[in-house]
Amino acid sequence: MSGENSSLTIFCLSVLLLSARNMTRAQILTAMQDVMGPLPPRPSGLPQVEVIVSVELDNRLIRQKIVIDRDLTAYRFLPKSTAPAPSAVCLHQTYRPGKAEPAGLSGKPNLFYALELARLGFVTIAPDYPNFGDYEYDPYANGYASCTMAGIVNHMRVVDLLAAMPEVKPGAISAIGHSLGGHNSLFLAAFDERVRAVVTSCGFNSWAKYMGGKIAPWGGIRYMPRIVSVYNADIARMPFDFHDVLTAISPRPIYINAPLRDSNFEYTGVDDCVAKTERPDRIVLRHPDAEHDFPPAIRREAYDFLSNALV
Repeated sequence: MSGENSSLTIFCLSVLLLSARNMTRAQILTAMQDVMGPLPPRPSGLPQVEVIVSVELDNRLIRQKIVIDRDLTAYRFLPKSTAPAPSAVCLHQTYRPGKAEPAGLSGKPNLFYALELARLGFVTIAPDYPNFGDYEYDPYANGYASCTMAGIVNHMRVVDLLAAMPEVKPGAISAIGHSLGGHNSLFLAAFDERVRAVVTSCGFNSWAKYMGGKIAPWGGIRYMPRIVSVYNADIARMPFDFHDVLTAISPRPIYINAPLRDSNFEYTGVDDCVAKTERPDRIVLRHPDAEHDFPPAIRREAYDFLSNALV
């Protein structure tokens, strides 16, 4: 290769990298929909809610098992307070009982964040992701190109519900999640600007550093099949990366838990994403000496982060 051609190649690559980094939020959302399938029009009207079971806990809050719009199952926590409270959509990890874990009914105590935030005065809702918990749903038979987009639509419907509740402080809705819920909290916030702050735990890194660039698992039926069927699991062909998702959320604040020993999402790939965002100053990034987990000290800091962000 001649020096002139080499310089031209480097220049072209630089332009491509710069333009990818400088995508607008609208362009990023379009790129995400290229992979996830289109975001359908939002349903009209308020969500319909059926309360299946209501239980009082600690004389301080109420836990309700609810069904939203006749099929989406969730737990809702209502603190006993006369004043409107901040709120959080609490998204579970890849765990068959789904919503039961953030609700504190089974699973790992470090992932009981819907219950813990409720005890701190938040109104929280923990919905099931499709085919977890009590929610049996075939996104593909219902016209979705990915389970991820079906989840985003459901989680936006949860935001609709929180925004309509008199118990919720106006403009004080957040999202929090671990692993599967960690990236779903980011996807929700990217598409829904009503989510004013995000906590993502062990939920992502760059495509290049996800299992050494082997991103085919992201193309599974639970996630985004087009990653394999359209993009051949080739990171060079992917129209977005996770730094774009973070940029789509900014300047809204983001808290990231990226443990040093997370075998799912290698932490330097998280650092790479944060470094490429438009507003790294709006991101709190923590690297606890832990595995794929959400340790107590990090959770406490994350809860304080949400409380301060939703003032």
